[in-house]
Amino acid sequence: MNFVDNCNKIFDSTVALYHRTDDVDAKVANPYPEGSIEADLFVKNWIDTVQWHLEDIIRDPQIDPVAALALKRRIDKSNQDRTDLVEKIDTYFRNLYAGVKPAPDATINTESPAWAIDRLSILALKIYHMREEAERTDASAEHVARCRAKLAVLLEQRTDLSTAIAQLLDDIAAGRKYMKVYRQMKMYNDPDTNPVLYGKK
Repeated sequence: MNFVDNCNKIFDSTVALYHRTDDVDAKVANPYPEGSIEADLFVKNWIDTVQWHLEDIIRDPQIDPVAALALKRRIDKSNQDRTDLVEKIDTYFRNLYAGVKPAPDATINTESPAWAIDRLSILALKIYHMREEAERTDASAEHVARCRAKLAVLLEQRTDLSTAIAQLLDDIAAGRKYMKVYRQMKMYNDPDTNPVLYGKK
C-alpha cells in the first residue's frame, strides 16, 4: 500500500470510529504507534471530524448565545490544532526527503504535501456524510438522486487528488520538485500581533 492509499484508509477508519459514538467530546485511544506518521494522520482526521460536527452544532438556530460563543472559541482552537498538525506532517516530509538533491530545473509546488493531505482528510468526511444522505430512506427520491450524483463527484475528486499527491511525493523523492515548510503565522491567535489582544495589555 502506498502512502496516499494508507492516508485514505486511516481517514476512512477514523471517521467511522467517530461515528460509533457521534459525540464531539468522546475520548478515544490513538490506535497507531506513538510518534508514527500514522498516529499523526489519525489525530489530524480526528480533529477535522470533531470540528465538522462542531460546525453543525453551532448552526442550530436555537443555540444559546453564550453556548455559541464558547463553541466558536472551541472551533478557533481546533483550527489552530489542525494547522499545527499539518505543519508537523510537512516536517515529516521535509525530514524524509532531506537527503534528496533537487535537480537544477526542479520546481516548487503550489501547496505542500501536508496541505494537500489536509484536503484529502476533509474529502473523507464529505464522502462519509454524502453517502449517508444518498442512503437515506426518509428523504425524497430527488434528494437521494442529487446526493448520489454529488457522491460520485466526491469519489472522483478523491481519486484525482490521491493521484496528484502520489505524483507530488514521487517528484520530490526524485528531485523533480522541492518543498519548503512555511509556518502559517496566524496573527489573530497571537497576543503580540492581534491589536484587539495587545491593546488590552
